[in-house]
Amino acid sequence: MSTPFPTDFLWGGATAANQLEGGYADGGKGLSVQDVLPRGIVNEVRTEVPTPDNLKLIGIDHYHRYAEDISLFAEMGFGVYRFSIAWSRIFPNGDEEEPNEEGLAFYDGLLDELEKHGIEPLVTISHYETPLHLAKKYNGWASREMIGFYERYVTTLFKRYGKRVKYWLTFNEINSLVHAPFMSGGIMTVPEEGGETVLYQAIHHELVASALATKIAREIAPEAKIGCMVLAMPTYPLTPDPQDLLAVMKADHGNFVFGDVHVRGAYPGYFKRMLREKGITLDITEEDTELLKNTVDFVSFSYYMSVCETANPDLKSKGEGNIMGGVPNPTLPASEWGWQIDPVGLRITLNQFWDRWQKPLFIVENGLGAKDVLVEVDGEKTVVDDYRIDYMTQHLVQVGEAIEDGVEVLGYTSWGCIDLVSASTAQLSKRYGFIYVDRNDDGTGTLDRFKKKSFNWYKEVIASNGEALYL
Repeated sequence: MSTPFPTDFLWGGATAANQLEGGYADGGKGLSVQDVLPRGIVNEVRTEVPTPDNLKLIGIDHYHRYAEDISLFAEMGFGVYRFSIAWSRIFPNGDEEEPNEEGLAFYDGLLDELEKHGIEPLVTISHYETPLHLAKKYNGWASREMIGFYERYVTTLFKRYGKRVKYWLTFNEINSLVHAPFMSGGIMTVPEEGGETVLYQAIHHELVASALATKIAREIAPEAKIGCMVLAMPTYPLTPDPQDLLAVMKADHGNFVFGDVHVRGAYPGYFKRMLREKGITLDITEEDTELLKNTVDFVSFSYYMSVCETANPDLKSKGEGNIMGGVPNPTLPASEWGWQIDPVGLRITLNQFWDRWQKPLFIVENGLGAKDVLVEVDGEKTVVDDYRIDYMTQHLVQVGEAIEDGVEVLGYTSWGCIDLVSASTAQLSKRYGFIYVDRNDDGTGTLDRFKKKSFNWYKEVIASNGEALYL
């Protein structure tokens, strides 16, 4: 069978610095908000120096083992690798005048390895790892001063790596800030009264900073492609009641606004109405309005689940493990962490986004978190993760359907292509990877790497440009 995937489709995987690098005090790195997030709590703020019970401090020791890991990615046939740069490696406190050369040199080495193996880098500039100092001193993105610190940071990155990196993402899952303000935006204090104003002002600051990054990239690295990154979650009406469909529309607007601003360069009318009805007045300068007109080249997104919405308060019940709200869908199964599994929702999302924005799309996170068990097969340690292969096959077939629908999809990077520490639960037992890392939730383990069954499956998918999905 022929494959619907174009010949230049980018296959690969995705990680985040704070979840795999470790080396939290190496190379002059400062602390980030992730270093003080305790296990299992996304938004409880602890500001003391972290202790070794936080798995993110060591992660999977990618800081010292990246050459080994990238070699495994190359063996799978990756054409692209999405990783994030730790802001506090480059500016340890975030508000320094000059960058940390040791931090810059670390990513030079990582890019050298990718180039050696012919893997295209896809860099996330800010992935849930605001420098802790900026959170403590400025209350994170609640402060307008953050735009200037971010400007200095991205200018440094584009000058250093602009000729080596083609694809950039400004912020990871930018629409998560209102739901997880500390993890997503370094916001430590939200007042009881006027709290929503603080959060939406912070969102505005991030959107302006994102547009400013696009503007700077155009000047310093004109060949680069700049994308936004949103958390995608298709929403279905729980019943045929028109009020439920209206609830879906409002929920969609809450997510679409981020893409709308990035792609269209201005706030949409429905967002302005929402602010009016909430009594929120944002500080938006004329310069802000002009900066927002610097629109992105492509839209990237994560996709893990769908939800339902209803206008009936008696039927509302938040889905387990879902920080973005929504009501569980009674027709769908769920993962061990309560995330509902909906492959068709990925096709729906791709069509929705394409119809709305007419910009190339990039699926930069998708995968199944599961409690893998290391076993021995034919004398080799591995994980027989047929459940992951089934999950990903179903989702990738739907990507193929969307491409047949006429959607322009640049590529697919599976989340946590090597096991890493969960951002939401700070567990290692919630594993996504094709590569098993011998480390446990209690911090024990050798950190040795083992190929799961899905490793060779994904290798075949990539080598056949998707044709293996249909065999």
